[in-house]
Amino acid sequence: MHNRRDALLAIALTAAFAAQAGPAAAVAWRPYRRSIVIDGAGGLMLGYLEPDDPAVPGELAAARASGLTGVVLTVAPQGQFWLDDAAFQRTIENIDKWNAIIARYPEHLLAIRTGVDLTRARAENKLGIIFTFQGTEPLGEDLDRIPMFRERGMRVIQLTHNRRNIVGDGSTESGNAGLSNYGHQVVERLNAERIVVDLAHGSARTITEGIATSRSPMLISHTGCRALADHPRNVDDAALRALAEKGGVAGIIFWPYLRVDTQPMAEDVIAHIEHAVNVAGEDHVGLGTDAGVSAIDRTPEFEAENREWVAYAVEDGIFQRGRPADLYTFIPDLNTPDRFDRLAAMLKRRGHSDARIAKVLGGNFARVMTEVWG
Repeated sequence: MHNRRDALLAIALTAAFAAQAGPAAAVAWRPYRRSIVIDGAGGLMLGYLEPDDPAVPGELAAARASGLTGVVLTVAPQGQFWLDDAAFQRTIENIDKWNAIIARYPEHLLAIRTGVDLTRARAENKLGIIFTFQGTEPLGEDLDRIPMFRERGMRVIQLTHNRRNIVGDGSTESGNAGLSNYGHQVVERLNAERIVVDLAHGSARTITEGIATSRSPMLISHTGCRALADHPRNVDDAALRALAEKGGVAGIIFWPYLRVDTQPMAEDVIAHIEHAVNVAGEDHVGLGTDAGVSAIDRTPEFEAENREWVAYAVEDGIFQRGRPADLYTFIPDLNTPDRFDRLAAMLKRRGHSDARIAKVLGGNFARVMTEVWG
């Protein structure tokens, strides 16, 4: 998630919090509250709120209402080049801030460090927080920072964001140079330190080489299927098959990458899930929304701010030119905290088995995480 987008969403969320504190017992898909449900790329606005902010209870209520077992939450660098000492210190401070937030709300949140913690979060009806970096910039050129960050709770590390870093090329780099020599060393050290390798945002070659290099199963935490929407942030069928052969999982994103024309809706999420299942198998597909847990209150102020952000995203190469000005980085007909439950019910109506749905909602992510973390 991008800093600018998160700040924009914070404005829209404040008015929506109070409406999300309704009962969490009712479910659309019967096994939902018994299943491990993981958003492979998500967030909470608690990082933008002071402890006494009146919006805090609503955000916690939304987390509870979501029914999520875990969310992979970005603590740095969120798409920016963070290579100097000051940026490294900000990363440490942000990790410490999130550890303090988790400790502040023990009835609602749980720090996830092992596979057992996921089971505990489900049993205790808490939202498990899984730390990630969206890019390896915080490592600099020091591999020994990897065990240091693991000690502070890091459990997933994405190699690149959209742009090039010293590990490899991101998805918007035209050179498609793949992993650097240092990038191969980073993957090997992540494997050794039992941190999950995430290839989301990588260029096609970075993803291919990352899959080939990693000895442990890896994630492409939030992406789409390029066969359905030819966009650099999506992966092709060959990558999906290679990922499956190594035991990995691709999470389907809830962003406009699912289409190349209009705003995607729930039916598009389902289309990408079904394509990925057909190509990679039901053991290798998950969900990574790249969105906050709370619903978005689509006020006039939000709509204006969102159009401004979409224009910036087009200029930055995040979206292709010619797309509508009112794209959203969420799925409008799944704009509720319990979106995974609603999606599960839709999949059930399409004939998918409960076992398959449970895998897609989080069981597959949990398998990879447990195998890597122990």
